[in-house]
Amino acid sequence: MPPGQEDAVQEESLEMIWKDGALVVAPSRMFGDGYTVIVRVGGAPALLKPVEDFVQEEFPGSVLKEKHHNTLQYQLPYTRGALAHIFSQFQKNQHRLAIEDYSVSETTLDQVFVNFAREQQAEDDSGAYDNPVDTTDELPLRPLQGKEV
Repeated sequence: MPPGQEDAVQEESLEMIWKDGALVVAPSRMFGDGYTVIVRVGGAPALLKPVEDFVQEEFPGSVLKEKHHNTLQYQLPYTRGALAHIFSQFQKNQHRLAIEDYSVSETTLDQVFVNFAREQQAEDDSGAYDNPVDTTDELPLRPLQGKEV
């Protein structure tokens, strides 16, 4: 590619949705939420903290969505040129951070809905257990006599 034309490369795909009885084609980032990055870290035990620090520093606005054993899942915001930057930084730092492998994908509309539902559930659950239970009228349990448990 000739110098200066890197910006001409478009980092988008198209999605089709059914809206008001018609099929609508639009850039996926119109419905998406940036990029999903899944990182698998090697080692026993896997040292996740250096990877977390790296992502936080290198990708402002990143959000850690899930963390399990040796795997981290991040949501990174869409910015122009972000995809190339994500790949280049992970490739440069892969050995230093003991990253076994990583994947980068556009956040799907389905993932956006799942994230939204999680946030709604967390908001709904935040006050679910604020009601104290009155136990003043309950009798204490006593062991049954003559019966083995």
